[in-house]
Amino acid sequence: MRNSRLLYSLDRAKAVEVVLGLLAASALFVGAATLSNTAAHGVQDNTFTLKARSELVLLDVCVRYPKDGFVLGLKRSNFEVYEEGRKEPITQFGNVDTPVTIGLVVDASGSMRRKRPEVVTAGLVFAKESNPHDEFFVVNFNDRVVLGLPESVPFTDNLDRLRHALYYGPAQGRTALYDAIAAALKHSQLGSREKRTLIIVSDGGDNASKISFDDLVQQIQGSLVTIYAVALVDPDDLESNLSVLRKMTQASGGEFFLVPGIDQVASVFHQIAQSVRNRYTIGYVPDPALNRETALRHVRVVATEDGRKLVVKTRTSYRLDATEDAAAYQGVGVSALRPAH
Repeated sequence: MRNSRLLYSLDRAKAVEVVLGLLAASALFVGAATLSNTAAHGVQDNTFTLKARSELVLLDVCVRYPKDGFVLGLKRSNFEVYEEGRKEPITQFGNVDTPVTIGLVVDASGSMRRKRPEVVTAGLVFAKESNPHDEFFVVNFNDRVVLGLPESVPFTDNLDRLRHALYYGPAQGRTALYDAIAAALKHSQLGSREKRTLIIVSDGGDNASKISFDDLVQQIQGSLVTIYAVALVDPDDLESNLSVLRKMTQASGGEFFLVPGIDQVASVFHQIAQSVRNRYTIGYVPDPALNRETALRHVRVVATEDGRKLVVKTRTSYRLDATEDAAAYQGVGVSALRPAH
């Protein structure tokens, strides 16, 4: 009887071992099948998506009548896109007022000391007038570049949190404008919205950045981010540089605003909010027959309505070498110090 029980125990142990072995084999099979299925579907889809994104050019387009006023309700057939003079089929088309990832890049250097309260107020007014599904982030800068939101909150649509992020503390120190824009370009790529916009509030001066202006322009050309610049300049400010702000907005297809008085900042932000909400998204895949060795590609968008040409505002060039990893953010550090929230 004892031997029988021992034999039974051994048989049961053997059976358990066999079952466990079968379960392990089954798990391996299921895992392999899942991996194979992922390779056949998920990974290939991801690869295709990345590849499509690396080849797809998305243009943020504003259309106005010759005597100003936004043109709304246009269709895909109203537009034509040319790259290097060659007409490209439009593969993606988005109507106006689509959600946007928006970065507010605000100068917190000493030259902004008296202007800071108005800028914070204007930024909040802008957020209220934006699409309810827009997502915001803030980059404050003086000697350092500091992300305004907590590390655990990369984007927000909460006005109280945005107010706290904009009020970085007393304006002081030098100006790392180029570093701040490079940081904002990189951070914008983490956004969940297809369209991305930066609004820069500065006088254009820079005396503390690690990145050069030429390198920054290349990053802008590769990012496909639209940039608006709000220039606040004191008459006695010898370090202001409006030309760099103009060049950045031109490279991105955005707009430049010179604010004549601090009391008009809110009005300018209102104009920007209207512009952001009244833009089209046009996408196309460049013709592979074109010379792909040329990094800088030139683009022209034409819009017509009832046979008459309309005024189009968009970027006129982009960089092939940066579309896969827009704004390749090199050599620029974002401070690990953040405001207490």
